[in-house]
Amino acid sequence: MPIIKSAKKAARQAEKRTAHNAEIKKDIKTAVKAFKAKPTAEGFAKAQSEYDKAVKKDLLKKNTANRRKAKLHALLKAASKKK
Repeated sequence: MPIIKSAKKAARQAEKRTAHNAEIKKDIKTAVKAFKAKPTAEGFAKAQSEYDKAVKKDLLKKNTANRRKAKLHALLKAASKKK
């Protein structure tokens, strides 16, 4: 446990940030899982939006999010060709 006042505050902030980041990651996973279960344009838009939010909050790097969105887009194209 930290003894110095500033270290205590830093520990509290880290806890809050960790919880907040976990919540954002959970939202991403939920949106992607829903999209993969039923690939639709609306589901893709929701997943893409969640990735963009994560980039905006510096949770993911821009290229990582773009790579993952491209992979989802490929799934969407494949699903639309099947129909």
